[in-house]
Amino acid sequence: RFVALYFFLFYPRSFAVIFEFYQKRFDFGFFRSLSLVYRNYYSFGQTLLDKVAIMAGFKTNFNFIFDGEGYLKKMVDEKTGGLLISAHIGNYEMAANMLKRLKTTVNIIMFDAEHDKIKSYLSSIINQKFNIIVIKEDNSHIFEINRAFREREIVCIHGDRFVKGSKTLTSEFLGGSAKFPSGPFYMSMKFNVPVSFVFAMKEDKNTYHLIASPPEYYQQQGDLLKRDQIILTIIKQYIYHLEKTILNYPTQWFNYYNFWETDEQ
Repeated sequence: RFVALYFFLFYPRSFAVIFEFYQKRFDFGFFRSLSLVYRNYYSFGQTLLDKVAIMAGFKTNFNFIFDGEGYLKKMVDEKTGGLLISAHIGNYEMAANMLKRLKTTVNIIMFDAEHDKIKSYLSSIINQKFNIIVIKEDNSHIFEINRAFREREIVCIHGDRFVKGSKTLTSEFLGGSAKFPSGPFYMSMKFNVPVSFVFAMKEDKNTYHLIASPPEYYQQQGDLLKRDQIILTIIKQYIYHLEKTILNYPTQWFNYYNFWETDEQ
């Protein structure tokens, strides 16, 4: 509570962004938005402690609810492999831990290359069925991703952030225009694997809820324009599931920057 209050009071930049998120995207009033900003910081702190506890192997009493786990199990049983696209909401690392029930190798693609040392340490103490792939400037991560899909493994990635200079497509999201990276969504076509949108949301102090959408295949088209149209279709499907989840868990949105194009004007 103290740490959440500290960020609430002394981090005006992130405060302004998340405060505007509740006012503009949810049309909440001043005082309700104020309350939700604090609850957002508090929720974020909880998820950070939870992910470190479970990834470090501490004894915990977490309870898990699985909604759509059968879809993911089917990917493993039928040896198709699959792409799981999530977002910076809830607790993605907790979702990865919950996926160990699939009894297959799970590859987690991460963009925060500046935290390589931390992620290398965490990957060494997680179950060996997990493999962390860090996006690097030399594109060496592409070979690891190719290998994972070739061996029909599960690959997980976020679909709500992009690195500078990468290709993006714009779509309507929570009442405003927002940019999404095309790369994660293009992968499902390129490697001809089923894609499911997966989120792990905190229900209460000790309970997490894994939500997975029915997997779908998307056929790759040779024409660049048609390809972008298909990618945009996948993005809109992703947005549909993402919006529904955010509306159910408004305090677990953890993108602390101007996500919408209109917010930057």
